[in-house]
Amino acid sequence: MDELISVRGISKSFGAVKAVVDLSFSVGSGEVYGLLGPNGAGKTTTLRVLATLLAPDSGAATVAGHDLVKDSEGLRAAIGVVNGGMGLYDRLTGREILHYFGGLYGMRPAAVEKRIEALDDLLQLGDTLSRRAGGFSTGMKQKIVIARAVLHDPPVIYFDEATSGLDVVARRAVIDFVKAYPSAGRAVIYSTHVMSEVEELCGRACIIYRGRKIADGTIAELSAQGEGKGLEEAFFRLVSRYDLANGAAA
Repeated sequence: MDELISVRGISKSFGAVKAVVDLSFSVGSGEVYGLLGPNGAGKTTTLRVLATLLAPDSGAATVAGHDLVKDSEGLRAAIGVVNGGMGLYDRLTGREILHYFGGLYGMRPAAVEKRIEALDDLLQLGDTLSRRAGGFSTGMKQKIVIARAVLHDPPVIYFDEATSGLDVVARRAVIDFVKAYPSAGRAVIYSTHVMSEVEELCGRACIIYRGRKIADGTIAELSAQGEGKGLEEAFFRLVSRYDLANGAAA
């Protein structure tokens, strides 16, 4: 497995709160890797560190060959981020939004148009390109958010609770995109608390709880911890085992 993302001992605290503690994992080329944990486990903080939005207190990481600290600009150019916050400019059409962000990425208008054509085929953007964002449904907004994040064709995408609040049709569009994106030289980190999404999308996953990695492995290996009752049962067993070993308030 060609390693595209390497995270080595990352920690991040906010005052006395240890949001992420000595977290390590790797993601291979062509892989969808899951970050699985409850709300507040440290998943979003981890992705914000890996997106250079937060500086780590300690540890190191490389993403698509770019060092987190030494080459933060290069790293930012190599990633796309999709989350549950779908802030768009209401007065702009989907096409205008994508051209605006294409300019921020340093893309020429002709290159943006060519990329929009490809993303229209992949995401079925349809009316979102000509309508103003203020009239979008939730699903339409999320399609433009995804298109905006991958407009520059980054090798790595982070999905952070990207299906939160979506209806079943919009959620399926996100899931199908995540399935289609990884290939040679590409990878996805998929952060969620939804077990079924991890089971459907991810080959491997890391379970994060109280900022710490408490288990990782293939989905089959993690599910085996549930003694035949699936990933959800395995998750609760692992969390309970951690709390018993470390104290519920640890």
